[in-house]
Amino acid sequence: MSIKETYQFHFLGENNNILKFKLIDGNTYAKIMVLENDIIRILFTDGDTLKLDKTWSVAPGQADVPWEGRDRFDTSGFSLPPYESSQNEDEFIVETSLVKAVVKLNGFKISWFYRENSEWVNFANDRQTQSYNFDGSLGQGIAHYLKRDLNEQYFGLGEKTGPVDKHGKRYRMLTIDAMGYDAEYSDPLYKHIPFYITRQKNNGFSFGIFYDNLSSSIFELGTELDNYHELYRYYQTEHGDLDYYIIAGPKVKDVTSKFSWLTGKTIFPPKWSLGYSGSTMSYTDAPDAQEQLNKFLELCEEHDILCDSFQLSSGYTSIDDKRYVFNWNHSKFPSPKEMAQNFHEKDLRLCANIKPALLKDHPYFNELKEKNMFITNAKTEKPEMAQFWDDIGAYLDFTNKETYDWWKDQVKEKLLEYGIDSTWNDNNEFEIWSKDATCHGFGSEKEFELIRALHPLLMMKASYEAQLEYNPELRPYLISRSGSAGLQRYVQTWTGDNRTSWKTLKYNIKMGIGLSLSGIYNFGHDVGGFSGLAPEPELFVRWVQNGIVHPRFTIHSWNDDGTVNEPWMYPEMLDNIRGLIKFRSKIIPYLYTALHEAHQNYQPIIRPTFYDFEHDEMTFEENDDFMLGESLLVASVVEKGKSEREVYLPENKDGWYDFHTGKWYEGGQTVVIPAPLSYVPLLAKAGAIIPINEAEITFATKNADDRGFLLFPCKDTGKSSYRLYEDDGLTNDYTHTFAYIQVEMESTESEIFVTINKEGSYSVPYDQITFHLPENEQRKLIVNGIEQDCSNQTFQVKLEEK
Repeated sequence: MSIKETYQFHFLGENNNILKFKLIDGNTYAKIMVLENDIIRILFTDGDTLKLDKTWSVAPGQADVPWEGRDRFDTSGFSLPPYESSQNEDEFIVETSLVKAVVKLNGFKISWFYRENSEWVNFANDRQTQSYNFDGSLGQGIAHYLKRDLNEQYFGLGEKTGPVDKHGKRYRMLTIDAMGYDAEYSDPLYKHIPFYITRQKNNGFSFGIFYDNLSSSIFELGTELDNYHELYRYYQTEHGDLDYYIIAGPKVKDVTSKFSWLTGKTIFPPKWSLGYSGSTMSYTDAPDAQEQLNKFLELCEEHDILCDSFQLSSGYTSIDDKRYVFNWNHSKFPSPKEMAQNFHEKDLRLCANIKPALLKDHPYFNELKEKNMFITNAKTEKPEMAQFWDDIGAYLDFTNKETYDWWKDQVKEKLLEYGIDSTWNDNNEFEIWSKDATCHGFGSEKEFELIRALHPLLMMKASYEAQLEYNPELRPYLISRSGSAGLQRYVQTWTGDNRTSWKTLKYNIKMGIGLSLSGIYNFGHDVGGFSGLAPEPELFVRWVQNGIVHPRFTIHSWNDDGTVNEPWMYPEMLDNIRGLIKFRSKIIPYLYTALHEAHQNYQPIIRPTFYDFEHDEMTFEENDDFMLGESLLVASVVEKGKSEREVYLPENKDGWYDFHTGKWYEGGQTVVIPAPLSYVPLLAKAGAIIPINEAEITFATKNADDRGFLLFPCKDTGKSSYRLYEDDGLTNDYTHTFAYIQVEMESTESEIFVTINKEGSYSVPYDQITFHLPENEQRKLIVNGIEQDCSNQTFQVKLEEK
């Protein structure tokens, strides 16, 4: 049934901030749910029941949801603010203190308004010629049409290729294994994040729309025109109900943080997860894999390459030339426990690759088949067989509690008991294409397509619970390639199996910004490129420069020419690579505090320049820059043969410093800065206070930790502050044992005043703080009331409790 102009809804009543409507001559119901002053939800159902009565994506301010999901009508966690509603003939109005929805009951077409001062400003409108499609008459699945304006910009959709602004593009939201993708054009990719932000250029207002649906879908954002309709955009999904959230800004940063809050807290992993993580498929595929891995340890030590973990690719599970999850190949790995011990003695953790499908000749296949633990075919009542790596196999059904618990047991028995520290949840896109595929559905059989994107989420949740149950004292660390909205509650992620090229380096930056704006904050890219030929030396160094300023820093490859991406692959570049990795270690305190901000306050770590400088329209021009936290502007080199970098400095009244040279620049202009191979081009916002690890670290002493701060004072007068977060970096004691180092800086024309103190119960492993000023800074420095000797721009003070 399609809603046409003659389709009239009438109001049935309201209860607990839910207003209910019904189509007069039909069986379609609509609900408006007032959840926050700036978040309103719209739900349509065919009849008064949902096709899927649970959600796994919505977890307002929460760390998790139950395995069987959260009731879609559960309003816990929301403030449920007061609101007003009224009806005037064919219009129904719902109004909070910030947002107003004006509903034309003929067709249920909604116009949205935001209160700015005392005025209501229109920010979105459903398409006036048919806004919804519920029976697939315009194509497969239900659809929602919005008016499109050429003045709008679209950001988000998670991990998508192309420019940051998605206006004029069309994307499929479908999880597939897109190995070797083109970072500018390929679609679809690995993740399912049906959320995007609309920004109006004329007034700068932004809002988000999140479709809480787990089926494959299409986002049409401006490639399509129809003479019978005004300019439009739409969302169309294959299955499920139309259930969406409108999240009002007014700024992009407001929408992003609210969506992050809506879908749940970013997991706070151990500090070692921020270190360099080695990885390559080549080692574990080799017949002498354990020897190769031990050799990696020796080479890290020999070349003084700081490394905190290694990711075991799936070759450790092979039988002949195929891979069998939870099976150790003892010819390659004679003693996995001994290998793990070797890594632990060098203070490296191991993360093992696991896959959610069993090949048809897997040692456990028949046992699990008899217990109905696979996704099945409704017609044959047998496991739904699908192409998987080297053969065909069946995907595990994580909506079956027996399967879910079996997986947890396997993680504990086959990995954690062997000394493996964490899980790498891989190849979990669940590529099943049969319309007859069905799932256990938590005891009520469900079509696979209805919950397609749920399985990766449940897989990582099972792995997370296994790790937490095995050692409740330690913070779990997990990785996942695929996932849906809410994946940040369990894992760190990356942008999948990219292809080696300069273009990939450039467009991975934009893909990462899309992830950040979609509430996925802890991510990185395969440094050097996963597939294709080996990166040329210059490209490899530039990729490492970019990688060290992302939360996830991993060099990973499966090169077509049989080479391996390793820090020492180019002897002529080894000094640069070593220095860059040591710089990464130096800024870990800054990254760790940013990670805590992501966890605690829903703030992204990687940000587009317009995130904090939206007042400057120039920051919305497509560029290759991004902010690391709120203070550092990263200007990655993404073109061959460059030794300088043009970079636009956002308007900032106090200006910017070149991080490395100390040169000051006025904001709101394009400058050219040095871009050698020895360091990543960085600029620090004037007023920035950047914590660093001051210790001279080597592979043998990489746990040394002395604290310093780089000060970039305002050039004339100004105030700034920074709060450094500290804890033991490893255990779950962080929930009650932690400390903040509070630094305040005030600049005048002749003096710089700094105050520093510690708050909190955690005993930090240092009692002295070293401060550094830019090279040409001449003003007096006074710390906690005592003038310092700044003759060499470096000085130490004793840390005091507040």
